[in-house]
Amino acid sequence: MPIDIKIPLLNDSKKLTEKQRYQLRPLIEKSAITFAVAHVFQEEIDEINILRASIKAMHLAIKKLKKEPQHIVVDGNKFCAFKNIPHTCFVKGDGKFQNIAAASILAKTYRDDYMKKINSEFPRYQWDKNKGYPTISHRNAIKKNGITLHHRTSFKLFPNQLKFNL
Repeated sequence: MPIDIKIPLLNDSKKLTEKQRYQLRPLIEKSAITFAVAHVFQEEIDEINILRASIKAMHLAIKKLKKEPQHIVVDGNKFCAFKNIPHTCFVKGDGKFQNIAAASILAKTYRDDYMKKINSEFPRYQWDKNKGYPTISHRNAIKKNGITLHHRTSFKLFPNQLKFNL
């Protein structure tokens, strides 16, 4: 994000309503010097773990940028160097820096869009509402129907979690 750009309400995505995040998204996309979003699928998350998958997604997004960043700022306390680009990690950075807040809003809205898309394939899990989080209704749907190919098997919700058989 350019330093001189100030977008009202831009904040940690978790502190915004869904409506606010979707209102901010086009403003962020229009104002950003460049942006990219990347996705790591659940099979790989299960294989390498959520932290490594998050870092991989960040690396994939950086590779897709039209302009290479001079410095990478990361929300959290873990990141693996990318090329020779300097980076700094900030715990709760999405509440402190507008570029991290903008990235968190883009990541959240694109992920929510993906959850809505797979909800059309598996409506019993109500991903359009729970966005994949283990709500009571989502847990009950898993108990009743088992897991799908979209569920992470490394994330155990129950002692004897059901498996999806293809």
